Amino acid sequence: MLGCREAREAGTSSMDRDDDVRHLLRDIRDAQRDQLAEYRGLVERLLELQQRAVAQGEQASRAYRRLARVGLGLVAVLVGLLIFLVLIYYLLAGWSRYLFGV
Repeated sequence: MLGCREAREAGTSSMDRDDDVRHLLRDIRDAQRDQLAEYRGLVERLLELQQRAVAQGEQASRAYRRLARVGLGLVAVLVGLLIFLVLIYYLLAGWSRYLFGV
């Protein structure tokens, strides 16, 4: 059995240990809060970057569609012009003896 002095020393060291444990638990809690705040900031930054990337992708998609429409229109005009020139050539070739006396 412990004497009064030993019991008092054991109680004091037990209280010191409890205070140390409480202090350690507070430090752990504070570190976890800091870590959570950093994580939230990182997630917000990543979300902002992702939204910006999606917006840029949509903008590039619109530009590509516009370019494709212009390109297809240009190809259609060139094909039409080629058909017109071929028809004119054959018409002139067929009628050249009547038109030019060749």
